[in-house]
Order: sequence, then C-alpha cells, then structure tokens
Amino acid sequence: MRRSPEPAERRRDAERSKQQLLDAAVIEFGAHGFSGARVSEIATRAGVNKQLISYYFGGKEGLYRAVADSWRATEPDIISDAHTLGEVVGAYARATIKQPDMLRLLIREGVDRDTAGNDQDAQHERFQGMLADFRRRQTEGELVADLDPAYAGLALFGLSAAPMVFPQIARALGLDPDSDEFATKYADEVAKLVALLAERR
Repeated sequence: MRRSPEPAERRRDAERSKQQLLDAAVIEFGAHGFSGARVSEIATRAGVNKQLISYYFGGKEGLYRAVADSWRATEPDIISDAHTLGEVVGAYARATIKQPDMLRLLIREGVDRDTAGNDQDAQHERFQGMLADFRRRQTEGELVADLDPAYAGLALFGLSAAPMVFPQIARALGLDPDSDEFATKYADEVAKLVALLAERR
C-alpha cells in the first residue's frame, strides 16, 4: 500500500515543481515573448501537468510576473561583492552571460512591445532605484558631472548585455562568448571601461 506523502515532502515537491515551471518559463518566454509563449510547452519542458501553472501562479500572466519577481529577488546576490560602478556593471554582464534566457525575455518584451504580462509598476520602481544609485555615484565622482545618469545607465545596461545580443560580433572579433573564461574576462574589461567615466582628481 502506497503511503501518503508527509507534509514536508509535499512542500518539497511543490517547490520543486514551481522552480521547474519558472526555469521552463524563462526559456519559453524568452524564445516567443509573452503573447507567443504556450503554457502547454512550458509544462512539457518542466515535466509537470499544465494545470499546475494555474494552481501555483494563477495562469500565464501570473507565471510571467513570477519569473520577473524571481529575477529581482536574485539581483542583490548578483552585485553583493560589487562596490564600484564598474564592478556592478561587470557583475550584471557576468550574470547575463551565465543566464542568457532572462535577457532574451527582456529583449522579446522590447521588440514585441508586449508588456501584457509584466508588472509595469515593479519594473519602473526597479529602474528608478538604479537611476537613483547612478545619481548618488555621480555625486561621489564615479561618473563625470556632464553625463546624464539616465542615458549613461541605459548605455551601460546595453554594455552588460552586448555579448549575448551580438555573439556573432564577438566571434568576428576573435572572442569566444561560449567559453568558460569569457564571462570573467568580459566582466573585468567592462569594469575597466566604466572606470574611465569617473571624474579625474
């Protein structure tokens, strides 16, 4: 006779299923955007019943928001050891190279101009927080005074994403964005570039 799972086992199974769905959703949303992604494909990739998407997340839109929330929750860890602005941008570059599907999701959102599944308030708050940090760093001399921190932030965001957006250009330059050492080397070079934007004293 098969015993019923203990409460702790059920919690572990639920958390495992949720994480499998989140991991699968990043890939599917990154490949097809919010509108083009299919919950059946996400469930198949995750190896679970598609009804669990509604059960755990309330449907496709809830799953999309959960993916974004999960990424935001990891951001403090990404930059936990970064102190200078260059190190922060380098840390994001390293994370982007190691987790390209999240970047693909963001690119799809921009290309499709599809924000139906996104929490616009949360995204606005996130980037306004980054802008406030840029302004603080500018007052401390990490950005020259005549740079607009909003434009600089946008450009540096692009800098961190460049290898995954343009891997063909990286290869044409003789670089290998798929190699194990590329992420570390690129993050180091990015930090050096950003350091050049500081006020000279």
